[in-house]
Amino acid sequence: LRGMRTASLRVRQSCESAQRIAEYFQAHPRLEKVLYPGLLSHPGHAVCRKQMRNGFGGMVSLLVKGDAEDAKQVTSRLNVFARATSLGGVESLAEHRKSVEGPSSLVPGNLIRLSVGIEDVEDLIRDIDQALK
Repeated sequence: LRGMRTASLRVRQSCESAQRIAEYFQAHPRLEKVLYPGLLSHPGHAVCRKQMRNGFGGMVSLLVKGDAEDAKQVTSRLNVFARATSLGGVESLAEHRKSVEGPSSLVPGNLIRLSVGIEDVEDLIRDIDQALK
């Protein structure tokens, strides 16, 4: 119950950081695409804008140029983002989704899913940037 007192602050920070990350990386040369409903390029942006009045969530997906191995290499080089499957915590997490769901999954092999926490957004951006090099 004590955590509920700060939930709105944590969610707001996560949403703001996710937006910044999505905007920063949307034109990155090592990425095929950034999927985030807060980006104008997202196919559901108009609907999300009406429904999500206080931010677009803390989940960002990155489609790495290349294949599943390239995406796994990126996640292995992350230092601030922990490699784990979970959502909505205070810590930022990254996962290679296809590895989690298995070979029959329809998720693209080059997709990395980020759950953005409340760490300093500049630290998160630097971490992703160095992992993409």
